[in-house]
Amino acid sequence: MARSSHLGSRHVAATGAAPGLRLFPRRRSATALGVVLALGLLTACGSGGDNKATVAENKISAGKVPGYYPEDYSDLIAAAKKEGGKLTVYSNLGDENMAPVVRDFKKKYDFIKTVSINELDSDELFQKVLSENAAGKSPADVLISSAASAWTNFSERKNSVLEYKSPELSELGADAELLPSVYSMSQDPMTIAYNTSLMEKPPTGMADLAEILSADKGKFKNKVTVRDPEGSFGFSVTRALTEGNPKAWDALGKILPLTRPETSSGTQLEKIVSGEYTAGFLISASPAYPVVEDSSGLVKIVFPEDGTVVLPRGLGIAAEAPHPATSKLFLDFALSEEGQRAVAEGGLASYRKGVEGEGLHTYQEVVDKVGEDKIIHVDYAAVSQNDTDAWLEHFSRLLKK
Repeated sequence: MARSSHLGSRHVAATGAAPGLRLFPRRRSATALGVVLALGLLTACGSGGDNKATVAENKISAGKVPGYYPEDYSDLIAAAKKEGGKLTVYSNLGDENMAPVVRDFKKKYDFIKTVSINELDSDELFQKVLSENAAGKSPADVLISSAASAWTNFSERKNSVLEYKSPELSELGADAELLPSVYSMSQDPMTIAYNTSLMEKPPTGMADLAEILSADKGKFKNKVTVRDPEGSFGFSVTRALTEGNPKAWDALGKILPLTRPETSSGTQLEKIVSGEYTAGFLISASPAYPVVEDSSGLVKIVFPEDGTVVLPRGLGIAAEAPHPATSKLFLDFALSEEGQRAVAEGGLASYRKGVEGEGLHTYQEVVDKVGEDKIIHVDYAAVSQNDTDAWLEHFSRLLKK
């Protein structure tokens, strides 16, 4: 794939970052974040009101499928009924993101009784599947992760991803298939998140953030966070930023010496809420939206005007899925118009045309804010080991200045 150094273009994610699949310690804490948010509500600027938008009910056509589905789709539904109404999902999404999708999937197919969501780190879930299969058989049916390079690495392995051509592909377009049988569940933008009590002037982009921080280096030393680029997620989004906007290296040269890397968005947001960090950049909007809504103005996010990275969230079926027919129903539902409305309700950015409404987050929302020409897309494709090492060395030099 040809590379471009222009905004509004696509940029590849690395498979060379590690020969295997890198594991990081799990560090997100939903309970701790909830406690911090509660404290934030007491100290935020007096609001105390509920900022959450009211989302209209997602009207589900129970048991019915679109007319463009194949005539024998009823056979797939019948096969799913024989699988016992169970599904196990390994995902890097939180409960608040998955709840609307699970709720409406059960409405769509009333024989689905149990959908077990195992929340894991972006890279970790692939290693878990591999380890479980090596020891016997993994219970995982569906895999959801935004770790682009880990997905690419995993899918290249033999018998890793179940081959399946979704009928929704005809409606979404070829770009919805990120890798063979791996689909884009959402198109999630990366943001700058900041604590409004510690940073009164909202940054408009990476260059502006660099100027704000440079004006008082002592105040902001170790008070800014970035996702660790040694992990698949951090590498993919940060490298995409510098490839899509080479001038971002100038901003990073000023920002990174003041920065501390973290391995999860949950940890970053928790520490921004608590005030341990003043701001963070390249933070996924999907976990940030509910934090912003619950913080009574304490935390806000912006889409960088000088280049907003958008990362597709991969969705696929494990090759050894215990419930393959049910898994296919889930994948198709998540990509359908009904499913994409549920995806958007959960705080992910739906990219399907026709999905809109109060409280629904969409890719179009990002386009409206910054313009299509300022969006940097991340493709699921390979980067050589040499290019990966050279980029990481450049990043590390700036971080250690």
